[in-house]
Amino acid sequence: MDDGFSRREAAVIVVGIAVLLTAGTLGFMWALDESWDAALYRTIVSASLVGLDSTPHGLKAELLTIVVVLAGVALFGYFAAQLFDEIAHGVLGGGWQARRRQKMIDRLRDHIIVCGYGRVGRRAVEEFRASGVPYVVLDHSGDAVEAAQEQGDLFIHGDGANDDDLLRAGLDRARGLIVASDDDADNLYITLSAKARRPDLTVIARGSSEDAERKLMLAGADRVVTPYTTAGRVMANMMTHPHAAAFVNLLTSAHEQQLGFEEIEVHASCGAIGKTLGELDVQRRTGAYIVAIRKTGGELELRPSKEARLDAGDVVVGLGAPDEVARLEELLRPQEALANRD
Repeated sequence: MDDGFSRREAAVIVVGIAVLLTAGTLGFMWALDESWDAALYRTIVSASLVGLDSTPHGLKAELLTIVVVLAGVALFGYFAAQLFDEIAHGVLGGGWQARRRQKMIDRLRDHIIVCGYGRVGRRAVEEFRASGVPYVVLDHSGDAVEAAQEQGDLFIHGDGANDDDLLRAGLDRARGLIVASDDDADNLYITLSAKARRPDLTVIARGSSEDAERKLMLAGADRVVTPYTTAGRVMANMMTHPHAAAFVNLLTSAHEQQLGFEEIEVHASCGAIGKTLGELDVQRRTGAYIVAIRKTGGELELRPSKEARLDAGDVVVGLGAPDEVARLEELLRPQEALANRD
C-alpha cells in the first residue's frame, strides 16, 4: 500500500528541479550575458510558467527558454500525476483510513488477536467488546472485513498463517490469540506460525473434531474448543440442570454485569504474598469471593479454605460484582503499582 510519495519519487522531483535551475541559470548567463541572479530569476519565472519580464533576444536565448518551459511543464505534470495518484489511491481508496487504523493497532498492548471473523470469531469479539478487552481482527475474507468495518473493529485484511500479517496485528505485544477459522488446516498453520514467534503466547484454537483437537494441541495450542461438542454438552446441561446452566451462562457472559469472574495474577511484589485468605479477610474487605487458586505448579485448588496461602505466580479466580472484583484487584495489586499511582 502507498504511504504518500516514495523516496525515489521525491528524489526525482528534487533532482529535476535542481538540474533545471542550474542548467537554465548557466544557459541564460551564456546566451544573454546576464548576471547569475538575473539568469536564475529568468529561469524560475520561465519554468514556473508565470511568464517573463522581457522577451529574450536571440535564437539561442529563445530556444533555451522553450527548453526551460517544456522542462517545467514536465516536472509540474509529474508532480501533479503523483499527487493525483496519492489522492485517488490514498483517500478515495481507503489508504488514509488504513494508515490511521494501523497506527491505532501499533499502540495496542496486551490485546487479543482474533484470527477468523466467522460466527465463532464474531461471538468472541462481542464478548471482548462488551467487557472492554482490546482486540484486533485478522481475516482475509472480504465479507469478514466488511463486517468488522461495520462494527468499528480494528482489523487487518490478511492471512493469519502469514508471519507479516500476524506482526501487523501486534503479535509481539499481544497477550493472546484466538484461532477461529472454519478450516482446521488453517487453524493448525496459524497456531504453528504464532507459537514459532511467541512460544509464551496463550493460543485458544477452534477444532471441528477430536483428531483436529489433538493436532492443534501438538501444534502448541493452550486450549482447543470444539463447538459441536461444547454445544451438545451445553444443550444436555440445559435439559438436565436448567437452573445451574442458566447461572453459569450468566456468570460467563460479558453482557451481564451483575456478577462475573476475574483472573488475577499474584505478583512477587504484591503485599498479599505469604498471607492466608483468612489473614487477608478478602470477603469482608472486597465483597468478592475467591472460588479457586491456580498454583504455580499447575494444580487447581477449588473452594480454597481460609488457610490457603498465596504465593508469587498464583492465579486467583475471583467472583463478584464489577465493583467487588475491582476491590479484589486493588487488594492484590503489586506494591510498585500502588506507589506509582500515589
